[in-house]
Amino acid sequence: MPMLAPSRRTEPVIDYRPVMLIVGLFLVTLGVAMLLPGLVELARHLPSGEAFVASALVTIFVGGLMVTANRVEIGGITRRQTFILVVLAWVAMPAFAALPFVFSDLQLSYTDAYFEAMSGLTTTGSTVLVGLDSMPPSILLWRALLQWLGGIGIIVMAMAILPLLRTGGMQLFHAESSDRYEKPFPRATQLVSAIILAYVVLSLLCMVAYWMAGMTPFDAMTHMMSTVATGGYSTHDASFAYFESPLIEWLGVVFMISGALPFVLYVRAARGDLALLWDRQVRVFLATVVLASLVLALWLAIDKSLPVLDAIRLTAFNVASIVTTTGFASTDYNYWGGLVVGVMFYLTFVGGCTGSTAGAIKIFRFRVMAIVLNDHLMQRFYPHGMGRRTYDGHPLDEDVVEGVLAFAVVYAASVGAIALGLGALELDWVTSLSGAATAVGNVGPGLGPIIGPAGNFSTLPDAAKWLLSFGMMLGRLELFTVLVLLMPRFWRG
Repeated sequence: MPMLAPSRRTEPVIDYRPVMLIVGLFLVTLGVAMLLPGLVELARHLPSGEAFVASALVTIFVGGLMVTANRVEIGGITRRQTFILVVLAWVAMPAFAALPFVFSDLQLSYTDAYFEAMSGLTTTGSTVLVGLDSMPPSILLWRALLQWLGGIGIIVMAMAILPLLRTGGMQLFHAESSDRYEKPFPRATQLVSAIILAYVVLSLLCMVAYWMAGMTPFDAMTHMMSTVATGGYSTHDASFAYFESPLIEWLGVVFMISGALPFVLYVRAARGDLALLWDRQVRVFLATVVLASLVLALWLAIDKSLPVLDAIRLTAFNVASIVTTTGFASTDYNYWGGLVVGVMFYLTFVGGCTGSTAGAIKIFRFRVMAIVLNDHLMQRFYPHGMGRRTYDGHPLDEDVVEGVLAFAVVYAASVGAIALGLGALELDWVTSLSGAATAVGNVGPGLGPIIGPAGNFSTLPDAAKWLLSFGMMLGRLELFTVLVLLMPRFWRG
Protein backbone atom coordinates (compact mmCIF):
# COMPACT_ATOMS: atom_id res chain seq x y z
CA MET A 1 0.00 0.00 0.00
CA PRO A 2 1.40 3.45 -0.82
CA MET A 3 2.19 5.50 2.23
CA LEU A 4 0.93 8.99 2.91
CA ALA A 5 2.52 11.55 0.62
CA PRO A 6 3.08 15.24 1.29
CA SER A 7 0.21 17.41 0.17
CA ARG A 8 0.66 19.09 -3.21
CA ARG A 9 -0.56 22.38 -1.87
CA THR A 10 1.96 24.63 -0.19
CA GLU A 11 1.79 24.28 3.58
CA PRO A 12 2.92 26.94 6.04
CA VAL A 13 6.16 26.65 7.94
CA ILE A 14 6.10 23.48 10.02
CA ASP A 15 4.94 24.04 13.58
CA TYR A 16 6.97 21.60 15.67
CA ARG A 17 5.16 22.28 18.94
CA PRO A 18 2.40 19.67 18.47
CA VAL A 19 5.03 17.13 17.44
CA MET A 20 7.20 17.80 20.48
CA LEU A 21 4.14 17.75 22.75
CA ILE A 22 3.08 14.30 21.57
CA VAL A 23 6.62 12.89 21.68
CA GLY A 24 6.83 14.24 25.23
CA LEU A 25 3.69 12.29 26.12
CA PHE A 26 5.29 9.17 24.66
CA LEU A 27 8.37 9.66 26.82
CA VAL A 28 6.31 10.17 29.98
CA THR A 29 4.46 6.92 29.20
CA LEU A 30 7.77 5.13 28.61
CA GLY A 31 9.15 6.48 31.88
CA VAL A 32 6.15 5.18 33.79
CA ALA A 33 6.66 1.76 32.17
CA MET A 34 10.28 1.78 33.40
CA LEU A 35 9.04 1.99 36.97
CA LEU A 36 7.50 -1.49 36.76
CA PRO A 37 10.75 -3.51 36.62
CA GLY A 38 12.43 -0.95 38.85
CA LEU A 39 9.91 -1.25 41.67
CA VAL A 40 9.99 -5.05 41.39
CA GLU A 41 13.74 -5.03 41.95
CA LEU A 42 13.62 -2.45 44.76
CA ALA A 43 11.03 -4.57 46.55
CA ARG A 44 13.56 -7.39 46.45
CA HIS A 45 16.32 -5.02 47.64
CA LEU A 46 18.36 -5.52 44.47
CA PRO A 47 20.61 -2.70 43.20
CA SER A 48 19.44 -3.07 39.59
CA GLY A 49 16.16 -1.44 40.59
CA GLU A 50 17.92 1.86 41.16
CA ALA A 51 19.00 1.96 37.51
CA PHE A 52 15.38 1.73 36.37
CA VAL A 53 14.09 4.31 38.82
CA ALA A 54 16.86 6.74 37.81
CA SER A 55 16.14 6.11 34.11
CA ALA A 56 12.42 6.57 34.70
CA LEU A 57 12.95 9.89 36.46
CA VAL A 58 15.18 11.18 33.66
CA THR A 59 12.72 10.06 30.99
CA ILE A 60 9.67 11.47 32.76
CA PHE A 61 11.49 14.75 33.44
CA VAL A 62 12.50 15.22 29.80
CA GLY A 63 9.09 14.15 28.54
CA GLY A 64 7.33 16.40 31.02
CA LEU A 65 9.55 19.30 30.04
CA MET A 66 8.66 18.78 26.38
CA VAL A 67 4.96 18.72 27.22
CA THR A 68 5.18 21.83 29.40
CA ALA A 69 7.25 23.80 26.88
CA ASN A 70 4.92 22.94 23.99
CA ARG A 71 1.48 23.30 25.48
CA VAL A 72 -0.56 24.27 22.45
CA GLU A 73 -4.13 23.74 21.36
CA ILE A 74 -4.00 20.95 18.79
CA GLY A 75 -6.83 21.12 16.32
CA GLY A 76 -5.22 18.64 13.92
CA ILE A 77 -1.83 17.79 12.49
CA THR A 78 -0.70 18.12 8.90
CA ARG A 79 0.82 15.36 6.84
CA ARG A 80 4.29 16.79 7.23
CA GLN A 81 3.85 16.93 10.99
CA THR A 82 2.64 13.34 10.91
CA PHE A 83 5.75 12.07 9.15
CA ILE A 84 8.04 14.00 11.46
CA LEU A 85 6.15 12.78 14.52
CA VAL A 86 6.30 9.12 13.52
CA VAL A 87 10.03 9.14 12.79
CA LEU A 88 10.98 11.33 15.74
CA ALA A 89 9.02 9.09 18.10
CA TRP A 90 10.84 5.99 16.86
CA VAL A 91 14.20 7.73 17.29
CA ALA A 92 13.49 9.22 20.72
CA MET A 93 11.83 6.23 22.36
CA PRO A 94 14.80 3.84 21.96
CA ALA A 95 17.15 6.67 22.98
CA PHE A 96 15.53 6.76 26.42
CA ALA A 97 14.57 3.09 26.58
CA ALA A 98 18.32 2.40 26.40
CA LEU A 99 19.03 4.20 29.70
CA PRO A 100 18.29 1.24 32.02
CA PHE A 101 20.82 -0.84 30.08
CA VAL A 102 23.42 1.91 30.44
CA PHE A 103 22.82 2.58 34.15
CA SER A 104 22.66 -1.10 35.11
CA ASP A 105 25.56 -3.35 36.05
CA LEU A 106 25.68 -4.71 32.48
CA GLN A 107 28.25 -2.03 31.62
CA LEU A 108 26.86 -1.66 28.11
CA SER A 109 28.06 1.16 25.91
CA TYR A 110 25.35 3.54 24.75
CA THR A 111 25.69 2.08 21.25
CA ASP A 112 24.91 -1.42 22.51
CA ALA A 113 22.11 -0.14 24.72
CA TYR A 114 20.48 1.80 21.87
CA PHE A 115 20.77 -1.22 19.58
CA GLU A 116 19.09 -3.43 22.20
CA ALA A 117 16.31 -0.91 22.80
CA MET A 118 15.68 -0.30 19.09
CA SER A 119 15.63 -4.05 18.49
CA GLY A 120 13.11 -4.44 21.30
CA LEU A 121 10.72 -1.66 20.33
CA THR A 122 10.76 -2.63 16.66
CA THR A 123 10.19 -6.26 17.72
CA THR A 124 13.27 -7.30 15.77
CA GLY A 125 14.82 -9.48 18.48
CA SER A 126 18.48 -9.07 17.56
CA THR A 127 20.54 -8.82 20.73
CA VAL A 128 24.00 -7.90 21.97
CA LEU A 129 23.49 -9.50 25.39
CA VAL A 130 25.02 -12.80 26.53
CA GLY A 131 24.56 -14.65 29.79
CA LEU A 132 20.78 -14.12 29.88
CA ASP A 133 20.29 -16.99 32.31
CA SER A 134 22.14 -15.10 35.05
CA MET A 135 20.87 -11.59 34.34
CA PRO A 136 18.69 -9.61 36.79
CA PRO A 137 14.98 -10.26 36.24
CA SER A 138 14.42 -6.52 35.80
CA ILE A 139 16.59 -6.46 32.66
CA LEU A 140 14.85 -9.51 31.22
CA LEU A 141 11.43 -8.05 32.04
CA TRP A 142 12.34 -4.69 30.47
CA ARG A 143 13.46 -6.35 27.24
CA ALA A 144 10.21 -8.31 27.03
CA LEU A 145 8.12 -5.28 27.93
CA LEU A 146 9.75 -3.24 25.16
CA GLN A 147 8.76 -5.87 22.65
CA TRP A 148 5.24 -6.17 23.98
CA LEU A 149 4.73 -2.41 23.77
CA GLY A 150 6.37 -2.24 20.35
CA GLY A 151 4.29 -5.16 19.09
CA ILE A 152 1.06 -3.27 19.02
CA GLY A 153 2.99 -0.28 17.77
CA ILE A 154 3.83 2.91 19.60
CA ILE A 155 1.93 4.88 17.03
CA VAL A 156 -1.15 2.63 17.10
CA MET A 157 -1.27 2.89 20.89
CA ALA A 158 -0.94 6.65 20.61
CA MET A 159 -4.16 6.70 18.60
CA ALA A 160 -5.94 6.12 21.90
CA ILE A 161 -4.43 9.39 23.18
CA LEU A 162 -4.47 11.61 20.11
CA PRO A 163 -8.27 11.77 19.66
CA LEU A 164 -8.43 13.26 23.16
CA LEU A 165 -6.22 16.05 21.79
CA ARG A 166 -8.55 16.42 18.78
CA THR A 167 -5.92 15.15 16.34
CA GLY A 168 -6.37 12.90 13.34
CA GLY A 169 -5.35 9.60 14.87
CA MET A 170 -6.06 7.60 11.74
CA GLN A 171 -3.36 9.59 9.93
CA LEU A 172 -0.78 7.92 12.15
CA PHE A 173 -2.33 4.52 11.67
CA HIS A 174 -1.91 4.77 7.91
CA ALA A 175 1.57 6.30 8.22
CA GLU A 176 2.83 3.23 10.07
CA SER A 177 0.64 0.36 8.92
CA SER A 178 -0.17 -1.06 5.52
CA ASP A 179 -3.48 -2.47 6.71
CA ARG A 180 -6.21 -1.94 4.10
CA TYR A 181 -9.02 -3.79 5.81
CA GLU A 182 -12.33 -1.99 6.09
CA LYS A 183 -12.57 -0.38 9.49
CA PRO A 184 -15.16 -2.18 11.67
CA PHE A 185 -15.74 0.98 13.75
CA PRO A 186 -16.54 4.50 12.57
CA ARG A 187 -14.16 6.15 15.07
CA ALA A 188 -10.43 5.67 15.48
CA THR A 189 -10.69 5.46 19.26
CA GLN A 190 -13.15 2.56 19.03
CA LEU A 191 -10.94 0.68 16.60
CA VAL A 192 -7.82 1.19 18.71
CA SER A 193 -9.58 0.12 21.89
CA ALA A 194 -10.81 -3.05 20.21
CA ILE A 195 -7.37 -3.88 18.78
CA ILE A 196 -5.69 -3.32 22.15
CA LEU A 197 -8.29 -5.54 23.82
CA ALA A 198 -7.68 -8.30 21.27
CA TYR A 199 -3.93 -7.94 21.84
CA VAL A 200 -4.33 -8.21 25.62
CA VAL A 201 -6.67 -11.22 25.41
CA LEU A 202 -4.29 -13.06 23.06
CA SER A 203 -1.41 -12.22 25.40
CA LEU A 204 -3.22 -13.63 28.43
CA LEU A 205 -4.10 -16.82 26.58
CA CYS A 206 -0.46 -17.25 25.53
CA MET A 207 0.87 -16.67 29.05
CA VAL A 208 -1.55 -19.15 30.62
CA ALA A 209 -0.75 -21.74 27.95
CA TYR A 210 3.01 -21.42 28.51
CA TRP A 211 2.55 -21.62 32.27
CA MET A 212 0.38 -24.72 32.11
CA ALA A 213 2.87 -26.32 29.69
CA GLY A 214 5.67 -26.08 32.26
CA MET A 215 7.24 -22.62 32.12
CA THR A 216 7.74 -20.70 35.34
CA PRO A 217 5.33 -17.76 35.78
CA PHE A 218 8.16 -15.33 34.99
CA ASP A 219 9.25 -17.20 31.85
CA ALA A 220 5.61 -17.55 30.78
CA MET A 221 5.04 -13.80 31.10
CA THR A 222 8.24 -12.68 29.36
CA HIS A 223 7.99 -15.21 26.54
CA MET A 224 4.33 -14.31 26.06
CA MET A 225 5.35 -10.70 25.51
CA SER A 226 7.90 -11.68 22.89
CA THR A 227 5.72 -14.30 21.20
CA VAL A 228 2.55 -12.29 20.66
CA ALA A 229 4.65 -9.29 19.61
CA THR A 230 6.58 -11.56 17.22
CA GLY A 231 9.72 -10.15 18.81
CA GLY A 232 11.94 -13.06 19.84
CA TYR A 233 13.64 -11.94 23.05
CA SER A 234 14.10 -14.83 25.46
CA THR A 235 15.22 -15.06 29.07
CA HIS A 236 17.69 -17.80 28.18
CA ASP A 237 20.69 -17.89 25.86
CA ALA A 238 19.40 -21.16 24.38
CA SER A 239 15.99 -19.55 23.64
CA PHE A 240 13.24 -22.18 23.38
CA ALA A 241 15.76 -25.02 23.35
CA TYR A 242 16.26 -24.34 27.06
CA PHE A 243 12.85 -25.81 27.93
CA GLU A 244 13.36 -29.12 26.09
CA SER A 245 9.59 -29.38 25.67
CA PRO A 246 7.87 -30.27 22.38
CA LEU A 247 4.58 -28.99 23.82
CA ILE A 248 6.03 -25.55 24.55
CA GLU A 249 7.50 -25.41 21.04
CA TRP A 250 4.14 -26.24 19.45
CA LEU A 251 2.45 -23.60 21.60
CA GLY A 252 5.09 -21.18 20.39
CA VAL A 253 4.18 -22.04 16.79
CA VAL A 254 0.48 -21.42 17.46
CA PHE A 255 0.95 -18.05 19.15
CA MET A 256 3.67 -16.79 16.80
CA ILE A 257 1.26 -17.42 13.93
CA SER A 258 -1.56 -15.79 15.91
CA GLY A 259 0.54 -12.65 16.34
CA ALA A 260 1.23 -12.56 12.60
CA LEU A 261 -2.47 -12.51 11.66
CA PRO A 262 -4.39 -9.23 11.14
CA PHE A 263 -5.71 -8.01 14.48
CA VAL A 264 -8.57 -6.27 12.72
CA LEU A 265 -9.81 -9.73 11.79
CA TYR A 266 -9.88 -10.73 15.45
CA VAL A 267 -11.99 -7.66 16.14
CA ARG A 268 -14.38 -8.44 13.32
CA ALA A 269 -14.57 -12.10 14.39
CA ALA A 270 -15.52 -11.00 17.90
CA ARG A 271 -18.37 -9.05 16.32
CA GLY A 272 -19.66 -12.23 14.64
CA ASP A 273 -17.89 -12.20 11.26
CA LEU A 274 -16.00 -15.50 11.71
CA ALA A 275 -15.54 -16.04 7.96
CA LEU A 276 -12.93 -13.30 7.84
CA LEU A 277 -10.59 -15.40 9.98
CA TRP A 278 -10.21 -17.59 6.92
CA ASP A 279 -9.72 -14.92 4.28
CA ARG A 280 -7.42 -15.42 1.33
CA GLN A 281 -4.42 -13.67 2.85
CA VAL A 282 -4.61 -15.83 5.97
CA ARG A 283 -4.86 -18.99 3.87
CA VAL A 284 -1.84 -18.07 1.77
CA PHE A 285 0.15 -17.24 4.89
CA LEU A 286 -0.71 -20.51 6.61
CA ALA A 287 -0.06 -22.47 3.42
CA THR A 288 3.39 -20.88 3.18
CA VAL A 289 4.28 -21.93 6.73
CA VAL A 290 2.93 -25.47 6.31
CA LEU A 291 4.51 -26.07 2.90
CA ALA A 292 7.94 -24.76 3.91
CA SER A 293 7.84 -26.77 7.14
CA LEU A 294 6.91 -30.04 5.42
CA VAL A 295 9.47 -29.65 2.64
CA LEU A 296 12.29 -28.94 5.09
CA ALA A 297 11.10 -31.72 7.42
CA LEU A 298 11.22 -34.20 4.56
CA TRP A 299 14.72 -33.02 3.70
CA LEU A 300 15.91 -33.43 7.30
CA ALA A 301 14.31 -36.83 7.63
CA ILE A 302 16.15 -38.02 4.52
CA ASP A 303 19.43 -36.11 4.73
CA LYS A 304 19.95 -36.07 8.51
CA SER A 305 18.03 -39.25 9.35
CA LEU A 306 15.87 -37.43 11.91
CA PRO A 307 12.63 -39.06 13.08
CA VAL A 308 9.79 -37.63 11.02
CA LEU A 309 7.83 -36.17 13.95
CA ASP A 310 10.94 -34.51 15.38
CA ALA A 311 11.82 -33.12 11.95
CA ILE A 312 8.31 -31.68 11.53
CA ARG A 313 8.39 -30.08 14.99
CA LEU A 314 11.84 -28.54 14.51
CA THR A 315 11.12 -27.17 11.06
CA ALA A 316 7.62 -25.96 11.97
CA PHE A 317 8.95 -23.98 14.92
CA ASN A 318 11.88 -22.41 13.10
CA VAL A 319 9.96 -21.72 9.89
CA ALA A 320 7.14 -20.08 11.85
CA SER A 321 9.71 -18.09 13.81
CA ILE A 322 11.32 -16.72 10.65
CA VAL A 323 8.18 -16.18 8.56
CA THR A 324 6.42 -14.35 11.40
CA THR A 325 9.67 -12.36 11.96
CA THR A 326 9.74 -13.50 15.61
CA GLY A 327 13.28 -14.83 15.77
CA PHE A 328 13.04 -17.51 18.47
CA ALA A 329 15.27 -20.54 17.99
CA SER A 330 14.92 -24.14 19.12
CA THR A 331 18.09 -25.28 17.38
CA ASP A 332 20.92 -23.94 15.21
CA TYR A 333 19.65 -24.58 11.68
CA ASN A 334 23.02 -23.54 10.24
CA TYR A 335 23.97 -27.20 10.71
CA TRP A 336 21.05 -28.47 8.65
CA GLY A 337 22.80 -27.89 5.36
CA GLY A 338 22.94 -25.33 2.58
CA LEU A 339 19.41 -25.99 1.31
CA VAL A 340 17.80 -25.26 4.67
CA VAL A 341 19.94 -22.16 5.26
CA GLY A 342 19.01 -20.88 1.80
CA VAL A 343 15.29 -21.44 2.38
CA MET A 344 15.50 -19.70 5.75
CA PHE A 345 17.17 -16.72 4.12
CA TYR A 346 14.38 -16.37 1.57
CA LEU A 347 11.74 -16.78 4.28
CA THR A 348 13.29 -13.75 6.00
CA PHE A 349 11.67 -11.58 3.33
CA VAL A 350 8.15 -13.06 3.60
CA GLY A 351 6.62 -11.76 6.83
CA GLY A 352 3.10 -12.22 8.14
CA CYS A 353 -0.17 -10.54 7.23
CA THR A 354 -0.86 -6.82 7.06
CA GLY A 355 -2.25 -5.34 10.24
CA SER A 356 -0.25 -7.77 12.40
CA THR A 357 2.81 -7.40 14.61
CA ALA A 358 5.04 -9.06 11.98
CA GLY A 359 7.50 -7.24 9.74
CA ALA A 360 9.17 -7.91 6.35
CA ILE A 361 7.36 -7.56 3.01
CA LYS A 362 4.15 -9.34 4.09
CA ILE A 363 1.85 -11.74 2.31
CA PHE A 364 -0.45 -9.01 0.97
CA ARG A 365 2.30 -7.53 -1.18
CA PHE A 366 3.46 -10.90 -2.45
CA ARG A 367 -0.09 -11.66 -3.53
CA VAL A 368 -0.36 -8.35 -5.39
CA MET A 369 2.99 -8.97 -7.09
CA ALA A 370 1.82 -12.47 -8.09
CA ILE A 371 -1.35 -10.99 -9.60
CA VAL A 372 0.68 -8.46 -11.57
CA LEU A 373 3.11 -11.14 -12.78
CA ASN A 374 0.25 -13.41 -13.85
CA ASP A 375 -1.40 -10.51 -15.69
CA HIS A 376 1.87 -9.68 -17.44
CA LEU A 377 2.43 -13.28 -18.53
CA MET A 378 -1.14 -13.64 -19.78
CA GLN A 379 -0.69 -10.54 -21.92
CA ARG A 380 2.21 -12.31 -23.65
CA PHE A 381 -0.31 -14.92 -24.87
CA TYR A 382 -3.31 -12.62 -25.26
CA PRO A 383 -1.87 -9.22 -26.15
CA HIS A 384 -5.33 -7.80 -26.90
CA GLY A 385 -6.95 -9.10 -23.74
CA MET A 386 -8.77 -6.54 -21.61
CA GLY A 387 -8.86 -8.47 -18.35
CA ARG A 388 -9.03 -6.38 -15.16
CA ARG A 389 -6.85 -7.15 -12.17
CA THR A 390 -8.80 -8.24 -9.12
CA TYR A 391 -7.90 -9.02 -5.53
CA ASP A 392 -10.31 -11.42 -3.80
CA GLY A 393 -12.99 -10.45 -6.29
CA HIS A 394 -12.48 -6.71 -5.91
CA PRO A 395 -10.85 -4.44 -8.52
CA LEU A 396 -7.17 -3.90 -7.77
CA ASP A 397 -6.50 -0.17 -7.90
CA GLU A 398 -3.49 1.02 -9.83
CA ASP A 399 -2.29 3.07 -6.89
CA VAL A 400 -2.09 -0.13 -4.84
CA VAL A 401 -0.13 -1.89 -7.57
CA GLU A 402 2.25 1.02 -7.94
CA GLY A 403 2.72 1.26 -4.19
CA VAL A 404 3.46 -2.45 -3.81
CA LEU A 405 5.94 -2.51 -6.68
CA ALA A 406 7.65 0.64 -5.40
CA PHE A 407 7.85 -0.87 -1.92
CA ALA A 408 9.41 -4.08 -3.26
CA VAL A 409 12.04 -2.15 -5.21
CA VAL A 410 12.89 0.14 -2.29
CA TYR A 411 12.91 -2.80 0.12
CA ALA A 412 15.45 -4.70 -2.00
CA ALA A 413 17.51 -1.54 -2.49
CA SER A 414 17.52 -0.83 1.25
CA VAL A 415 18.69 -4.34 2.12
CA GLY A 416 21.37 -4.10 -0.56
CA ALA A 417 22.57 -0.69 0.59
CA ILE A 418 22.81 -1.73 4.24
CA ALA A 419 24.56 -4.96 3.24
CA LEU A 420 27.14 -2.97 1.27
CA GLY A 421 27.61 -0.69 4.25
CA LEU A 422 28.23 -3.68 6.51
CA GLY A 423 30.62 -5.13 3.95
CA ALA A 424 32.56 -1.88 3.95
CA LEU A 425 33.06 -2.45 7.68
CA GLU A 426 34.94 -5.67 6.87
CA LEU A 427 32.10 -8.07 7.70
CA ASP A 428 31.80 -11.22 5.60
CA TRP A 429 29.08 -11.32 2.96
CA VAL A 430 26.90 -13.88 4.81
CA THR A 431 26.84 -11.70 7.91
CA SER A 432 26.38 -8.53 5.87
CA LEU A 433 23.54 -9.73 3.67
CA SER A 434 21.65 -11.69 6.32
CA GLY A 435 22.20 -8.93 8.87
CA ALA A 436 20.73 -6.34 6.51
CA ALA A 437 17.78 -8.60 5.65
CA THR A 438 17.02 -9.41 9.27
CA ALA A 439 17.22 -5.74 10.31
CA VAL A 440 14.95 -4.34 7.59
CA GLY A 441 12.60 -7.31 8.00
CA ASN A 442 12.60 -6.99 11.83
CA VAL A 443 13.33 -10.72 12.03
CA GLY A 444 16.12 -11.07 14.61
CA PRO A 445 18.76 -13.72 13.94
CA GLY A 446 20.83 -13.73 10.78
CA LEU A 447 22.95 -16.45 9.24
CA GLY A 448 26.46 -17.65 9.84
CA PRO A 449 28.51 -18.24 12.99
CA ILE A 450 28.45 -14.60 14.17
CA ILE A 451 24.80 -13.49 14.07
CA GLY A 452 23.13 -16.83 13.37
CA PRO A 453 20.57 -18.50 15.68
CA ALA A 454 23.34 -19.57 18.06
CA GLY A 455 25.18 -16.21 18.00
CA ASN A 456 24.41 -12.54 18.59
CA PHE A 457 25.41 -9.06 17.46
CA SER A 458 27.73 -8.15 20.33
CA THR A 459 30.98 -8.55 18.38
CA LEU A 460 29.95 -6.30 15.49
CA PRO A 461 31.65 -2.88 15.29
CA ASP A 462 29.72 0.10 16.64
CA ALA A 463 29.19 1.55 13.17
CA ALA A 464 27.50 -1.70 12.12
CA LYS A 465 25.16 -1.56 15.12
CA TRP A 466 24.10 2.00 14.30
CA LEU A 467 23.55 1.06 10.67
CA LEU A 468 21.48 -1.95 11.67
CA SER A 469 19.51 0.17 14.15
CA PHE A 470 18.61 2.49 11.29
CA GLY A 471 17.60 -0.55 9.23
CA MET A 472 15.31 -1.77 12.03
CA MET A 473 13.54 1.57 12.20
CA LEU A 474 13.36 1.78 8.42
CA GLY A 475 11.71 -1.62 8.22
CA ARG A 476 9.36 -1.03 11.14
CA LEU A 477 8.03 2.16 9.54
CA GLU A 478 7.79 0.45 6.15
CA LEU A 479 10.45 2.50 4.41
CA PHE A 480 8.57 5.42 2.90
CA THR A 481 7.70 7.09 6.21
CA VAL A 482 11.43 7.56 6.80
CA LEU A 483 12.61 8.08 3.24
CA VAL A 484 10.13 10.87 2.52
CA LEU A 485 11.95 12.99 5.12
CA LEU A 486 15.09 12.80 2.94
CA MET A 487 13.34 14.63 0.10
CA PRO A 488 14.23 18.35 -0.08
CA ARG A 489 10.73 19.07 -1.40
CA PHE A 490 9.25 17.73 1.84
CA TRP A 491 10.92 20.49 3.84
CA ARG A 492 10.08 23.19 1.30
CA GLY A 493 6.37 22.44 1.59
